[in-house]
Amino acid sequence: MTEAFRTTGTSRTDVPRTDAPRALERAPLGRELEPASSTGRFLARAAAVTAALTVAGAVLGLVRDQTFAHVFGADGDTDAFLVAWTVPEVAATLLIEDGLALILVPAFSLAAVRRGRTRPGRPDPVRALVAATLPRLMLALAAVALLLVVAAPALVDLLAPGLPEPGLAVDCTRLTATCALTFGLAGYCSAALRGHGRFLAPATIYLAYNAGIITVLLAFGARWGVRAAAAGVAVGGALMVAAQAPSLWRGVRRTARTGMKRPARPAPGKRPDALRLAMVAPVIVFALSRQCQTLVERHLAAPLPAGAISHLNYAQKVAQMPMVLSLMLCTVTFPVVARALAAGERERARRRVEGDLLVAGAIVLLGAAVVIGCAPQIVRLLFQRGAFGPADTAATAAVMRVYALGLLAQTMVGVLVRSYFSAARPTWYPAATMLVCLAVTAAAGAWAAPRWGASGIAAANALGIAAGALGLLAGTGRRSVGLERGRLGGELAKLAAAGAGASGACWWCAARVAEPAAAIATGSLAALLTFTFLARAARVRGFAPLTLLALLVRPVTRRLRHAR
Repeated sequence: MTEAFRTTGTSRTDVPRTDAPRALERAPLGRELEPASSTGRFLARAAAVTAALTVAGAVLGLVRDQTFAHVFGADGDTDAFLVAWTVPEVAATLLIEDGLALILVPAFSLAAVRRGRTRPGRPDPVRALVAATLPRLMLALAAVALLLVVAAPALVDLLAPGLPEPGLAVDCTRLTATCALTFGLAGYCSAALRGHGRFLAPATIYLAYNAGIITVLLAFGARWGVRAAAAGVAVGGALMVAAQAPSLWRGVRRTARTGMKRPARPAPGKRPDALRLAMVAPVIVFALSRQCQTLVERHLAAPLPAGAISHLNYAQKVAQMPMVLSLMLCTVTFPVVARALAAGERERARRRVEGDLLVAGAIVLLGAAVVIGCAPQIVRLLFQRGAFGPADTAATAAVMRVYALGLLAQTMVGVLVRSYFSAARPTWYPAATMLVCLAVTAAAGAWAAPRWGASGIAAANALGIAAGALGLLAGTGRRSVGLERGRLGGELAKLAAAGAGASGACWWCAARVAEPAAAIATGSLAALLTFTFLARAARVRGFAPLTLLALLVRPVTRRLRHAR
């Protein structure tokens, strides 16, 4: 049994169903695969691969945090490292998750469309884009990494004034500064591969990254202290590039055999469209302003008692897990939206964005219900060992519950911003919205931190991101894909009410079980049943229990049916 796939600019090619993930990984750059019969099947397989590897990377990230908490606990040394951790956090947002992806995925999608219309013997648009952007980007990122090394003392003083161990934070910052280059290269590879429907290698990067950190931490933690974790960040960043470079190189080599000419060297001083200031600046400002939420939190937490920054960090890492899972479908559908808008199919793009928003909202609200209901049990199970004691568990769980209140807004921002930048045209609206969001967070946090400590800072974060999500939803239409805002708002409100009921049921059930693992399992089941019942009772349009699971499993069940 075979399934026909259409190759852009070429004739049809039959690809065996059992080899579909392999075909997606090995397709030449600029000749991305799309299903001839239905994009849904392609997206289901790509989402299944991305989901499995995303979950694996997230689990390894939890192992990394568990290892760090077991070895170092939550004290002044860990606070010093977490100030330096700001560098890879900002770099990941700007160079992997938001910034470069929002710029380059539409650029590579457009280059692929142009390549499909280019006759043999003409310059290859895809290779021209790589030649025009990659060398410039490498030079710029290397300069930024060097600047971070030199300016580390000033950066630490800016991020955390009054930190008890500023010298240790400076050393860690200089080690993590290398990720400005390695994360940029990893993000470039991810954007190029995802822009052409190749998701396997990009989905492995956090597995490689966390494996590098854990290995260095275990090997040298006793000798170097928290500096070993910083060195692990440098090693992990290099492994992220190594995990994708072979796939990208194979794709470029195959593209070279299609009969198109090698592009001419870009003229000096002439910037390609993907790197023009009008295109890049709005995305950079958006990504930085979003990541600055974390910088504001740590700045406000620095004067608090030792361990406050660590409690915020552990709580945020766990609380954001549902958001990471909810957005994995958008990682796959982003190129689909970009190609639809490039082809003028705005209705198709609208349906895709609305569907992503509702599915992602349901997933994140169900996850938030479990986080709120089982917060102490989750923290105890994951972190309470070694230097991480019961007091740290109680403080982290309290902050984690507050963080969870903003998860729906975080997911909405992640889904909606892709619709603004999918058309590969400059727009400052998302950046302006996130600057307002940042101002709300800073003002609310400055008022709440002296009163409620780390929990007040987490509440300010939730309030600020909620303002940003509402602003992005309100701006759709002329600036973005024209969504049905009233209907979407109503459906999301119903899902939020179901999530609130599920949180209460989860909390009540989990509190009656002593063993943490059993309490989490009991609470999760109660949350799932309650959320499903309430969402069904509210008649949420398009809601089905385990919607994402059905999307991923459907191709497998069809294959079994055909086999019989």
